[in-house]
Amino acid sequence: MKNTALTHIHESLGAKMVPFAGYNMPVQYEGVNIEHETVRNGVGVFDVSHMGEFFLKGENALALIQKVTSNDASKLVDGKAQYSCLPNNEGGIVDDLIVYKIADNHYMLVVNASNIEKDWNWISSHNDLGVEMIDNSDAYSLLAIQGPKAAEAMQSLTSIDLVNMPYYSFQIGEFAGVNDVIVSATGYTGSGGFEIYFKNEDAATIWARVFEAGAAFGIKPIGLAARDTLRLEMGFCLYGNDINDTTSPLEAGLGWITKFDKEFTNSVNLKKQKEEGVTRKLVAFELIERGIPRHDYEIVDANGNIIGIVTSGTQSPSMNKGIGLGYVPTAFSTVDSEIFIRIRNKDIAAKVVKLPFYKK
Repeated sequence: MKNTALTHIHESLGAKMVPFAGYNMPVQYEGVNIEHETVRNGVGVFDVSHMGEFFLKGENALALIQKVTSNDASKLVDGKAQYSCLPNNEGGIVDDLIVYKIADNHYMLVVNASNIEKDWNWISSHNDLGVEMIDNSDAYSLLAIQGPKAAEAMQSLTSIDLVNMPYYSFQIGEFAGVNDVIVSATGYTGSGGFEIYFKNEDAATIWARVFEAGAAFGIKPIGLAARDTLRLEMGFCLYGNDINDTTSPLEAGLGWITKFDKEFTNSVNLKKQKEEGVTRKLVAFELIERGIPRHDYEIVDANGNIIGIVTSGTQSPSMNKGIGLGYVPTAFSTVDSEIFIRIRNKDIAAKVVKLPFYKK
């Protein structure tokens, strides 16, 4: 089990630590609901240093990214980031990721912790273009400073204009007295904020200064359990649950990051799937009756026939009701369609809803 550069701090704060993607990670500190509300209404800090960072350099860096990702990275300008995915040859997804354009011929790819080796091998296998690839996953730490008060709380630490930084843009500069920090207006919570990338040796210093600067704003450390409830309320996909090697980006509602004005891995078959229409779709649902849907629970129709499975589910802390995502046949995918979630051998009524679940 790997530790992050901040594991010792989480342990000293009394965090409940759990194994996650091969890392020893804090799942909660005070409790999921308290931490969830801290991010929705104030500002909280996640250590997500387990994520992977690949740097691609060279005159063919963009060409390689275009070949392996579904979105159109040619649209990126310096200082912009883009959500994308790595399609496989069978119609599924190797991983989802964020592509950062640092400069011409210089990009950073941020990938999921559980897929670092898998993604590296996949991209490398397509690198017949002489692109220099550097895996800096073990050298970098990553904090997600999230919530509506994040910009105001962190502004004293940097000359970068945090308040006016556009969504999915980033700057590289001084932060908390440390140079060359990547400050990115991205996140996985739907409540605004930033993700900051820096070298491991600066982790303890930056952590301390972040909490010092945020003290007046009620800043708190947040665990991975609240990260999951926050992302689910927004309907953000989690790799391994809602998308995987067998789920098409079109089935998963990721057609918006699947651009057919360029060629990429399996684009011919995916384009054909788009033209013919998918047979199943990832839908969002809310329970009408009391109950909590969980991963792998069966989804059934009014006659009790199994029509799908829950990929992610929880009791929404913001709305105090059961919510979830799951794949169902397209006939059941329209908003307000009636479905049932089988919870302990009882079929609990639910309806398909439009994302996000949580609306500010």
